[in-house]
Amino acid sequence: MEFKHLSLIVENKIAFLTINRPAKANSMNEESWNELKQALDYCDDTPEVRVIVFSGAGDKLFCAGIDLQMLMSVGQKTEDKCEGRKREKFRKLLLDFQEIISTFEKINKPVLSAVHGGCIGAGLDMISATDMRYCTADAYFCIKEIDLGMVADIGTLQRLPKIMPDGLARELAYTGRNLTADEALKCGLVNKVFEDKETMLKEVTTIAELIASKSPLSVRGSKRNIVFSRDHSVAESLEYMANWNAAYFYSNDLLAAFQASMTKQQPAFEE
Repeated sequence: MEFKHLSLIVENKIAFLTINRPAKANSMNEESWNELKQALDYCDDTPEVRVIVFSGAGDKLFCAGIDLQMLMSVGQKTEDKCEGRKREKFRKLLLDFQEIISTFEKINKPVLSAVHGGCIGAGLDMISATDMRYCTADAYFCIKEIDLGMVADIGTLQRLPKIMPDGLARELAYTGRNLTADEALKCGLVNKVFEDKETMLKEVTTIAELIASKSPLSVRGSKRNIVFSRDHSVAESLEYMANWNAAYFYSNDLLAAFQASMTKQQPAFEE
């Protein structure tokens, strides 16, 4: 698919999705958000895509957050003579943005974030909804909204405390300070830190290739069950797992995996 503010390239079952506004520090304007939803839906609906690598173009920042011009236009978009309707429009606007961010975890394909430089505001909202996160040594993460007199409202405050220690998430939210790459690794926000962007993308692609070689049905099932378990009790999650396997256990992928293990060959799974 062709986009104005994003780049989407599919190679060897991997979709490389890139925020492509380096001249604007990869900040997200309204068109970018719409394109992001379209790109993620396309990847989810395209059988040839088994895994997504999400990154930012350029050398300086992964994402500087929401474009300030877009932020300043919120008042115009929600204007109404009735105060109640004005607030209703604002609420819907927020819910729409939250839904776009949630698409990262709602789609069935794993998303691997590859972060370089600054990951600020909405950038942190996005990566906190992805499956795994990796970064360069110069990367830093910031809940910038507090410095703008705002409360982060599209996912960071809801997801970060389930990824890192609660107290650290609160510290970042209340202070707006930068979390360094080393800190991000220690607290579990990222899986690994790489020396530079080129090395990171190469290594993350290798991980994506390994995921893409596995049973697509099993990978999708694993993601769905992990996301469900995060938000439900152990008992509810076990029942969900039983229902899932009752529906999907007897698949062609299972047979292909068994046959491959017996012949010591790489299994060929259906899309």
